[in-house]
Amino acid sequence: MNQPFLSSTLRELQLFTRSWRLWTTFALVVLLFVVTGPYGTFERMTLGIRLGYWLIVHAVTWAIAICFALMAEILLRRHLNHTLARMMIGSLVAALPIGFALGVIDFAFFGHWTNMGNGFHRALFALPLCALFCLLTYMAMHRQIAEVSASAPPPASAPAPAASEPEILARLKPQNRGAILRLSVEDHYTDVVTSRGHELILLRFADALKELGLTPGLQVHRSHWVADAHVERLKRDGGRLVLVMKDGTEIPVSRTYADAVRARFDELPARA
Repeated sequence: MNQPFLSSTLRELQLFTRSWRLWTTFALVVLLFVVTGPYGTFERMTLGIRLGYWLIVHAVTWAIAICFALMAEILLRRHLNHTLARMMIGSLVAALPIGFALGVIDFAFFGHWTNMGNGFHRALFALPLCALFCLLTYMAMHRQIAEVSASAPPPASAPAPAASEPEILARLKPQNRGAILRLSVEDHYTDVVTSRGHELILLRFADALKELGLTPGLQVHRSHWVADAHVERLKRDGGRLVLVMKDGTEIPVSRTYADAVRARFDELPARA
């Protein structure tokens, strides 16, 4: 597996593990199975054992299904346009390892080891469950998945930006690629503002700064970077320095970077 694929997969997995929507959906599904006790578990198990059994079953099966769904979502982007279709293919492929994982779990709880035939039978049995997991995951996370897909670097066959252009432009949609004006932190995202628009990308601010290349500019705050050409003037706001950009946006300057800002923009008037 190549490095971009691994990076994209890990980035999306990180997004999933931090999503309260996904965990809430997972908890509700586990609770439903524990209360209803399907497949004979209500009669054969006490409440505590039933809770442990379905918690383990869903944790293992969801983990496998989500990993396969994310890998398919990334690998099939060049071939399928619909995100749900890509994820569904990966989830259905996951039915085979899930079938055997269910056999291992049943052996741990009931002492019966599943043979190869039963393993494939369980894989067929897991197909509708995999489809359900995929659908629930997509419903809970479709907005975040769309944002990650949009911020991902283009495939190898896509035209790359010119060598003189910052690497970060390759992460933006074509219509947003232009001269970089500023970067700002937005939760786990970096807001990239260009002369043609702005776009949120799932990238650490420190990594975004490394992809600016030779773009003249300066970090003025732990959450802000500005391009030299887009700075209009300096002003003071209650004893603090503030950079006023050419579009009127005001960017705070932290004390850590105040001296560097004064040295860089000393020719600009500092107004009250």
